Amino acid sequence: MSNTFEKVRFPIYTLMNCPYLRILRPSSTLRRHFGSLIYCSSAFVSFTFVKEKSLIGKVIVIDGKGHLLGRLASIVAKQALNGQKIVVVRCEELNVSGSFFRNKLKYHAYLNKRCIVNPNRGPFHFRAPSRIFYKALRGMVAHKTARGAAALDRIKLFEGVPPPYDKMKRMVVPTALRILKLKPGRKYTTVGRISHEVGWKYQDVVAKLEEKRKAKSAAFYQRKKAVVALKAKAASSKADSIKSVNESIAAYGY
Repeated sequence: MSNTFEKVRFPIYTLMNCPYLRILRPSSTLRRHFGSLIYCSSAFVSFTFVKEKSLIGKVIVIDGKGHLLGRLASIVAKQALNGQKIVVVRCEELNVSGSFFRNKLKYHAYLNKRCIVNPNRGPFHFRAPSRIFYKALRGMVAHKTARGAAALDRIKLFEGVPPPYDKMKRMVVPTALRILKLKPGRKYTTVGRISHEVGWKYQDVVAKLEEKRKAKSAAFYQRKKAVVALKAKAASSKADSIKSVNESIAAYGY
């Protein structure tokens, strides 16, 4: 992208620094116009680059385990605004920096914020980890506009890994991982523990479902390993007989 940007930027900067333009007064006005042209051109180039490289149209499944809540929320919000569909699973395993006791006090302070006239008017204090993460996301998006509401509709959040996402590839976001972004030795806690302490009732249910899913996944992996080993054994045993076939296929680039 830098090479493309340099091609656009070089002639404009050359034009800005032209001595004939410097003679004109007030030159600052003209130079401002050319400066805005530079920003527009660079924005166009970067936008084209992002559109080519993005996965818009495909659903990205992110495993929330080990991610810092705020960092992950900022990245997910930005991608959703750009049109990306995102699913975040295992929200109960999201991390928050700071000790558990400190974060619990913060949440209890948040519970005290209510409408004195009629608490049913809000704010509403959700206890589930997925809803806590959603609240963080909503604060990073202009959710009262059509664009922001559409961005939030592209995001799905779950505790555990429900089907069909248990059979899909799950990704991580390196810039939001606690092990990479939080200083070693710093205290942290999980959103699931905070939620359980303030009234979330489904920690045990999610834990049991996760145990079943992991057992099922481990069995599938063992079967897959056995099949791959059999295929490799069959290919090695018949390597001499299919050597000519492999050579003819390799000639076509396979």
